[in-house]
Amino acid sequence: MALNPRIEINLSKINYNAKQIVKFSHKKGIQIWGVTKGVRANLEVAKSMLSGGVVGLADSRLSNLERLKKLGCPLMLIRIPMLSEIQKVVELVDISLNSELKVIEELNEVAKSMNKVHNVILMIDLGDRREGVLPKDTLKIADKINKLSNIKLVGVGSNLACFRGILPNEYNMMKLMNLVKDIREEIKIELPIISAGNSSSLPLLINEDYIPIANQLRVGETILLGREVGSGNKFPLTRLDTVKLVAEVIELKDKPTLLRDEESKEELIKNNDKEIIKRGILGIGKQDIVPEGLFPMNQKITIEGASSDHLIVDLSCVENINLGDEIEFRLSYEALLQAMTSPYVNKICYKEEE
Repeated sequence: MALNPRIEINLSKINYNAKQIVKFSHKKGIQIWGVTKGVRANLEVAKSMLSGGVVGLADSRLSNLERLKKLGCPLMLIRIPMLSEIQKVVELVDISLNSELKVIEELNEVAKSMNKVHNVILMIDLGDRREGVLPKDTLKIADKINKLSNIKLVGVGSNLACFRGILPNEYNMMKLMNLVKDIREEIKIELPIISAGNSSSLPLLINEDYIPIANQLRVGETILLGREVGSGNKFPLTRLDTVKLVAEVIELKDKPTLLRDEESKEELIKNNDKEIIKRGILGIGKQDIVPEGLFPMNQKITIEGASSDHLIVDLSCVENINLGDEIEFRLSYEALLQAMTSPYVNKICYKEEE
């Protein structure tokens, strides 16, 4: 009997999603890096991405990248480095995303001591207000980076739809392209990489008339879950049935929904509530998942809420449900991220038979 709760990952379908996105993006001249942080750099998932054609693997945590190192592929650090981890950054990764000049100068000193050249992508804030230098400062900072002996400025990048929900569009992509032109003309460097975003950039490419500015995207969510970032809808080329969460019913009782004995029937009607419901408690909670990011595969089930270790569901419309039964859920990216990070959720990877 499988241990609960558990995440089941269909490697065949993740591989399929990676292949479809790589093939689609290649036609537009874009290379895809597979982002593994959503699955805590699970090696089986990472291998499925690589066999699907991604050119390298990207993650936000050095401990994850250390695990991925054994796969022998190019690695990218996609969270701007901490000063306290500079040594490991230079040792482990081929490229790091950066926005702080002081950090890049420290990377240069460590790289010099190791007789290495470290590649950096300068991140530019195009309005999402997470990491990145402001457009007005880009040229000045790029020029300073270019003068460092053991740092190679290989490109510029941006992140959108991560903090303020600003989606990639033709306007902010053109702003990025103008900055690239300025750097190339003023500093006289090649700047081969334009890493203009993540999974949220993929819908732009569907428009056949759209000529992309980027030649690199860092894609995690759409490979792992088959979803568009902005809408949460299915991306046209992918499968949604890649990952599911399974949790077990640990209590099943008919219970009143009234909070207090003295609440009146009139109050009940006013709140459009039921007097008695078949309420189930599942053995998983906020320590493991984001309740708002769970979607029961049986649409007759309603999630009522959660505490740290319990998920409460309304099973009134479900027939033949018993104590010990399993309930299956699809997940949002945030819920997947948390479930994969929780040591209390078992992880099972499998491949479909050919």
